[in-house]
Amino acid sequence: MAKLISLLLALLICLTPSLCCLEYQKQALLHFKASLLNATGFSSSESHELHLESWNSSSVCCNWNRVNCSSRFESRSVIGIDLIEVVQSKLVPSTILTPLFHIRTLRQLLISYNNIQGELSGNGLANLSKLRELDLSSNHFNGVIPFQLFHLRYLQYLDLSYNSFHGILSGEVGSLQNLTVLNLNYNSLDRNIPKEIGNMTKLQQLFLCGNNFFGEIPSSILNLKELKTLDLGSNSLSMEIPMDIGNLSKITTLALNNNKLIGTIPLSIQKLEKLETLQLQKNLLIGEIPDWISTQKTLQILDLSKNQLEGMLPQWLAEMDINFIILSDNNLTGKVPESITYIYGLSGMSIPNFTTQTKFNDLIVNWKKSKQGLSWNNLKLYSLLDLSMNQLSGKIPASLGSLKALKLLNISHNIFSGMISTSLGDLENLESLDLSYNNLSGSIPQSLSNLQQLTILDVSNNKLTGKIPVGSQMDTMNNPKFYANNSGLCGMQIQVPCLEDLPPTEPPKVKSKETWFLWEGVGIGYAVGFFVAVGILYISGYFVPAKPPNYRRQQRRQRI
Repeated sequence: MAKLISLLLALLICLTPSLCCLEYQKQALLHFKASLLNATGFSSSESHELHLESWNSSSVCCNWNRVNCSSRFESRSVIGIDLIEVVQSKLVPSTILTPLFHIRTLRQLLISYNNIQGELSGNGLANLSKLRELDLSSNHFNGVIPFQLFHLRYLQYLDLSYNSFHGILSGEVGSLQNLTVLNLNYNSLDRNIPKEIGNMTKLQQLFLCGNNFFGEIPSSILNLKELKTLDLGSNSLSMEIPMDIGNLSKITTLALNNNKLIGTIPLSIQKLEKLETLQLQKNLLIGEIPDWISTQKTLQILDLSKNQLEGMLPQWLAEMDINFIILSDNNLTGKVPESITYIYGLSGMSIPNFTTQTKFNDLIVNWKKSKQGLSWNNLKLYSLLDLSMNQLSGKIPASLGSLKALKLLNISHNIFSGMISTSLGDLENLESLDLSYNNLSGSIPQSLSNLQQLTILDVSNNKLTGKIPVGSQMDTMNNPKFYANNSGLCGMQIQVPCLEDLPPTEPPKVKSKETWFLWEGVGIGYAVGFFVAVGILYISGYFVPAKPPNYRRQQRRQRI
């Protein structure tokens, strides 16, 4: 009777969804676990270190954590494995993946954020013909991307970013016609971007940032009508931005930064009615900032820094609903508009709600200490205004103090003059303030001590004088180089005492007039009396000057 009950229980388990799995797949997973334990030096009892403690021979694999099985009763097969952040302490060889390549029913394989190094097995990948999602990002894979990967015709999501793959990107990548996301960011791929990439017409996100691609942007990219994110930044692409890039009407993020692109900003970009992020910084673009940018109602991030743009600082900037403006290191002139307070996104009245996940790899390159102490964990909540390295003049507008959402303000390397506006002390969320390399004069306003979030303050290379404010965060702003080359700053932050802080010195004791005149009279009387007495003695013969020894001899000679 007991045996019958056990048999019925086993049958019930195998008929229960998400519990039973194929034996060969279970053995493959256990083999993988054993290889991983061996590579990391952990014992079986330490499998919790790899978050694989539920993987054991006495249970069914569909009940293990990080394993997903199909829900079909007739075939309880493993279709998904999530091994994200399993190996953190040691480097392990890519050969540990071999057992997983035997599970031919896999549709999802996630192995990102581990320390796996070595080449990726093309033959192993060829077995996973049903794969739809493959994420190998943030590992140490190297070698060329195996061509077998481009034959996985059901693949919809491919992320190989943050590895060390090198060589050319094969034109066979165009065979992945079901792909919606391709992320090859931050590898060492080179040569030209293959024109066949335009065959992946279902592609919605294309990331090729941080490689060594050169040449022009292939015109075939304009075939990707479903594209929402195009990131080709940090390569060596040259020539002009395709003039018809505005035909990619669904684009929300366009990042072509850190290349060698020339020419002007194409007029067709104004047709991108859903554009949220425009990053064209660090190129060789010329001309003026086009006025049509002011009509981009959805734009939240505008970075045109480090180009060769010229002309007046656009006054229409004050009319935009925007959260990030970075125009630094160009040849812009003019004044910051007083109406800048009307920039809705910088006023603290809104928090940006991006529909795409935007990463800033070199968001602002000229912040002196951008890595020190700033809360970069959630860039989506940042509001930033960078107008540095231009030729902007006039006074710092008091209206800047109304931009309550600002966390980063950089107007360094311009020719602003006058005093620092006390209204900057109203920027309650400000974390970094860079006013260096201008012609600012007067004192640093005490109102800056109100900035409770301030981590960086740079006022060097101006004409500032007086005492550096104290209190709150100002007491921590003690790096002398951030105050250097001013004409008369003092304070505890730079260990230069201010006159008003020195202890009062005791004045020298001055004798009374009566005492002075008394002793003056005594001195004069003594001198007069002495010379009168000598004169009387001389006349009376009591005092005769001594004659020299040869006086008599001289007299005899005169007589002869």
